[in-house]
Amino acid sequence: MSNTIQYQNYGPQNNWVDGKYQPSKSEKTISIISPYFDKEIATIPESNYSDLDDAVQKAKTAFLSWSNFNIRDRAEVMFNLKSIMEKNVDELAELISLDNGKTIPDSKGSILRGKEVVEFATSLPTLLQGDSAPVSAGINCTMTQEPLGVVAGITPFNFPAMVPLWMIPLAVTAGNCFILKPSEQTPLSTFKLAEYLKEAGLPDGVFNIVNGAREIVEGICDHPDIKAVAFVGSSAVAKIVYSRAASSGKRALCLGGAKNHMIVVPDADQDSTAKGLLASSMGSAGQRCMAASVAVGVANVDPIINQLVHEAKNFKLGVDMGTIVSKPAFDRITNYIDEAEKMGAKVLIDGRKATPPEGYENGYWIGATILDNVDPEWPSATDEIFGPVLSIIRTDTLENAMKIENGNQYGNAAAVFTTSGQVAKTISESASAGMIGINIGVPVPREPYSFGGWNESKYGHGDITGRSGVDFWTNLKKVTSRWPESNEAWKKYF
Repeated sequence: MSNTIQYQNYGPQNNWVDGKYQPSKSEKTISIISPYFDKEIATIPESNYSDLDDAVQKAKTAFLSWSNFNIRDRAEVMFNLKSIMEKNVDELAELISLDNGKTIPDSKGSILRGKEVVEFATSLPTLLQGDSAPVSAGINCTMTQEPLGVVAGITPFNFPAMVPLWMIPLAVTAGNCFILKPSEQTPLSTFKLAEYLKEAGLPDGVFNIVNGAREIVEGICDHPDIKAVAFVGSSAVAKIVYSRAASSGKRALCLGGAKNHMIVVPDADQDSTAKGLLASSMGSAGQRCMAASVAVGVANVDPIINQLVHEAKNFKLGVDMGTIVSKPAFDRITNYIDEAEKMGAKVLIDGRKATPPEGYENGYWIGATILDNVDPEWPSATDEIFGPVLSIIRTDTLENAMKIENGNQYGNAAAVFTTSGQVAKTISESASAGMIGINIGVPVPREPYSFGGWNESKYGHGDITGRSGVDFWTNLKKVTSRWPESNEAWKKYF
């Protein structure tokens, strides 16, 4: 296996508060298990509300000075962070892989995607320079974007460094102080981000990590001094976090799950479509909200499906795809495959029978799995499986394909594979999703274009990256001024 993952136990870890590691007041701990080895690699504190409040108070104090830094000085920290990340990409990728189960190349790819947002944050001195104009005789309006104060992010297991990097650079460069609650399954890489930020020149207290589980999530939603919260995770939890945070007067943006559909028509290029279907559905072992887990084949697309299966059979575990994140996730995904087979799906390739790579036999491995003749109402076609499982639905018309796509509750992404401009135009205009791909299976926008879905894939307004992300972490201030000519004393200067 290339890019081997070495087992290492990092032992007990702490929170990161006010620029240093700080023990929790809680005696409870959470065990971090590597999905490559099914062995503990660290423990983190299951922090309590008192821990969170300590971090918030330190952040409030830091905000008084950080918000008054010149924005160019704040952006300079991001320039430094970019350089530090580039020098330490191997170190960060190895931690992500050990923690999460990704392959090393997959981990590096996620770091580079996160680094794009760091780079975009360096442009904030231009984006946030404000606007001013005369609006009437003798009256001028000036508009600026001001930081909110102490803000927070709650991030998922599947991209433990990338998703925090969607939030932290924009929020911090805009002048906020940040509290991060990383996934309790994959927190190790976020500690490195904290160390990199300190090395980059970020003042103590501006960025803090509070580890934990439900109590910290609820505390973030309820804490009166936290002004905004961003969340990425399942739709069920996203809805709860959004409702609870909003009810306490917070600004909230909560990204949830997805069931992305790829529509395939007979005129699609066979080779690139087959490869695109495989990469989209099986990349990151299907554990990403942009994975296209349903392919809707319109009319006869058998040549494309046949090549897809051929490509999938050559997909190597540990090289092309990493592990499933945990044993409960492994069991859940396997149950979906079992259920679909019992309901009548044809298993074209069965990942349940995949052979683990040598040396990683205890890991949570599921190979590429393709299910054909799936009914649109079956759980494998409607639920977010979050694993390397592609369900193929057959239909006769493009109209029916669009009904299937728009009939699902989510709206993160949709894609179409075709060589017809008219078909592409029809799908892109009518698909009920926030991100559309034309001959692209993972249509993630690049900075400054923002990431975000529709429908049950997002609760709140705006997107998490790009210019929309900057707007989320700032408030607009408008100053309207008039200077009356109360006397003629000024005339003596002319």
